[in-house]
Amino acid sequence: MSAGLFITLEGIDGAGKSSHLDALEALLRQGGRTVVRTREPGGTPLAESLRDLVLTRAMDALTESLLVFAARRDHVTQVIAPALARGEVVLCDRFTDATFAYQGGGRGFDAGVLQALEGWVQAQEGEGAHGLLQPDLTFWFDLPPDVAAERLASARVPDRFEAQPAEFFRRVAAGYAARAAGQPRFERIDAAQPREQVWAQVEAALRRRGLAA
Repeated sequence: MSAGLFITLEGIDGAGKSSHLDALEALLRQGGRTVVRTREPGGTPLAESLRDLVLTRAMDALTESLLVFAARRDHVTQVIAPALARGEVVLCDRFTDATFAYQGGGRGFDAGVLQALEGWVQAQEGEGAHGLLQPDLTFWFDLPPDVAAERLASARVPDRFEAQPAEFFRRVAAGYAARAAGQPRFERIDAAQPREQVWAQVEAALRRRGLAA
């Protein structure tokens, strides 16, 4: 059985990461892998219900963080960990890096509390398990917040996060940069380029890591 592989896509709203999920999934399947595609917050019926609350209801940063991590716990135990144990590829639109960027950077919430929640929620369980469950590879779609705002202006009705001012997204972008610093699992993608060039960066990163021919 092939080892499980956990790949996440991260970036501020408007960075265009979601538009590459189909192509990434198709490429991995062409390589003979079974792919489980999911998202955060969400991925299970319970987590999707919590997602709806987070995106639509007013709340303080602690409540928001607790709901996000509660959704993540159900997602990890019900979807992500079982798929990885089966040797499958989990392709996830956002994971914990987004929490440190949005709640930590954007909201200015205590990083120490987020780290404690991360430790509780992502502790690996079972025989031979140790450490925290983290992605094996994270594509960070890095885009200037002003460009992201222009893209979002013509998009659907914004949710609680998409409706935030540009300064919020500058803090989120800084949160992502801090999270990525010194982390080999991150691949920075210049998301300001045309879509074809953005995808070329994704393909090149997969080839460098031996995940695509």
